[in-house]
Amino acid sequence: MTEHDKQLDRFIQNLQNQNFYDAHEDLEVLWYERRFEESDEVKLLKGFINASVCFELHKKGKTEASQKVWNTYLKYRDLIHTTESVHKEKYSAIINEIERIKKSFIK
Repeated sequence: MTEHDKQLDRFIQNLQNQNFYDAHEDLEVLWYERRFEESDEVKLLKGFINASVCFELHKKGKTEASQKVWNTYLKYRDLIHTTESVHKEKYSAIINEIERIKKSFIK
């Protein structure tokens, strides 16, 4: 298992445990080193980070800010269809988990 895979697994685990700040940090490590690349995969990672930030803001009662960040996630979510990556299956699982949390966590 690669370090990338481990970080993705940590991200999912932290989302499931509602440790949204930690989830953000898990992917920040992957995104930061590649942040200047113009690739759909990097933008997708940025979207996942935004989803975790959305949940953290919502948890803190900052609903307006949470919605703005959610909209940024939505902007990147569909890049799953054009992302060329060996991690695509795990990215799809992350999207499913994010959508599940959104439905159960934010009414």
